[in-house]
Amino acid sequence: MTSTVPNAVQHTDAQPPITMFGPDFPYAYDDFLAHPAGVGQIPATEHGAEVAVIGGGLSGIITAYELMKMGLKPVVHEADRIGGRLRTEGFEGCDPSLTAEMGAMRFPPSSTALQHYIDLVGLETRPFPNPLSPATPSTVVDLKGESHYARTIDDLPQVYRDVAAAWSACLEEGADFSDMNRAMRERDVPRIREIWAKLVEKLDNQTFYGFLCDSEAFSSFRHREIFGQVGFGTGGWDTDFPNSILEILRVVYTEADDHHRGIVGGSQQLPLRLWDREPAKITHWPLGTSLSSLHGGAPRPAVTRLDRTAGNRITVTDAGGDIRSYRAVVFTGQSWLLLSKIACDDALFPIDHWTAVERTHYMESSKLFVPVDRPFWLDGAVDAQGVPTGRDTMSMTLTDRMTRGTYLLDDGPDRPAVICLSYTWCDDSLKWLPLSPNERMEVMLKSLGEIYPGVDIRSHVIGNPVTVSWENEPYFMGAFKANLPGHYRYQRRLFTHFMQDRLPADKRGLFLAGDDISWTAGWAEGAVQTALNAVWGVMHQFGGSTDPSNPGPGDVFDEIAPVELPED
Repeated sequence: MTSTVPNAVQHTDAQPPITMFGPDFPYAYDDFLAHPAGVGQIPATEHGAEVAVIGGGLSGIITAYELMKMGLKPVVHEADRIGGRLRTEGFEGCDPSLTAEMGAMRFPPSSTALQHYIDLVGLETRPFPNPLSPATPSTVVDLKGESHYARTIDDLPQVYRDVAAAWSACLEEGADFSDMNRAMRERDVPRIREIWAKLVEKLDNQTFYGFLCDSEAFSSFRHREIFGQVGFGTGGWDTDFPNSILEILRVVYTEADDHHRGIVGGSQQLPLRLWDREPAKITHWPLGTSLSSLHGGAPRPAVTRLDRTAGNRITVTDAGGDIRSYRAVVFTGQSWLLLSKIACDDALFPIDHWTAVERTHYMESSKLFVPVDRPFWLDGAVDAQGVPTGRDTMSMTLTDRMTRGTYLLDDGPDRPAVICLSYTWCDDSLKWLPLSPNERMEVMLKSLGEIYPGVDIRSHVIGNPVTVSWENEPYFMGAFKANLPGHYRYQRRLFTHFMQDRLPADKRGLFLAGDDISWTAGWAEGAVQTALNAVWGVMHQFGGSTDPSNPGPGDVFDEIAPVELPED
């Protein structure tokens, strides 16, 4: 697909842009990546040393790419396909330009470390059609059998504007939103840490729903119900209601839920292009070296066993029966795989880290896409007498029916297009789990037919649906982590694991990375940030260092370490 929208996101106010700078670990990953000194170096005597990287998702590929540039030899294992939850599917027998984003499909401009790699490989982005966003021609909100058509929030009934105002007031009174937003824009580390330390201590035991209930602004159950179904930015929030409010605050502080952009042609291109990329500046390896060339074109197969062996080495057994030992291994898959799919030696981690892995809470998520002959929704609706109504035939749809969120994705009026008939999470995702793709589509078309009774969606479908339920994917078992109340301490253990000087000597060498290790659940930026943490950890273990003018996350850790709550 093509786009005429440039990558650059324009900030119309005089304030600095908001980025995912904190609040838990206010480190400038984007500046670290952009610095001409690079992310670090290792002694020449270590050049060519092998480091296993388990998982070929975004975090694993970035880890491997940066270690290769440093002169190490990453050995990437991937059980399925390169990309992880950056998974772009085509439709059998249809125009190859038609794609479905089964995992990550929208990225906030605050993901500035992610944007570094998007720019590096020459990918293009364009605005994503979220509800009520400028990129969305129209939105229909359908609740309790009543539909409202809107191009902006001002077109919705007053109660929706009241709910939006209540959310703003709730964030201000309960979470110092304006102060934190300003501090994060200005990268005021002391102020960020001061605000966040108080909130972590106060709110670690609080659910998202409890936070709303404690706010005078949300004293109305009706307002809480509407907010849960519709929300603002990406849509409904009620699937997050049982989760820790700290998870939600991280999202809203960093504007991760707004101004989204999609990657033209599909997000999976990012890890695939990094896999094939030949860095212009590389240590030890000859120019023209890529991850692909180091692996003979394909990663090694799934890891089936991990053991800690003599000499404090990590021994990796893969599905092909190959057994190799390494001084350093980076694990970037979903952490639950360490409890089930991979036979693990208990000595790999301290017991408190095993507890943190076991307590990780994952969100379920499902999607179903269908290809259609053209963006018929832009034809314009007519009434029973055939008179144009001035409305689109169909709109981006938020509803309390089974479909929950329906997105319309096109690349111009004369080209085939794609509908994401349903995007759901948690209990709503589990409702689809036993159904086949075609059974899912039939239920979805019935629901949408009740919202758009005169629209024959089926007559435009030109291929079979594609679907995913991430909780049923054997190498994922869920879409992304989302901490429950009381989980802050567990998340801190996982995130800080790359600082291995703090671990017993016999518990070092295996590093964790991936978005479930990060503070920002479900965002590709977290996968990038934790990859860079792991790269720093491996570099440090091999006796390397960063340039003094570009300190890495481990170099400044003590000054900006995440809040530590008491254990007793």
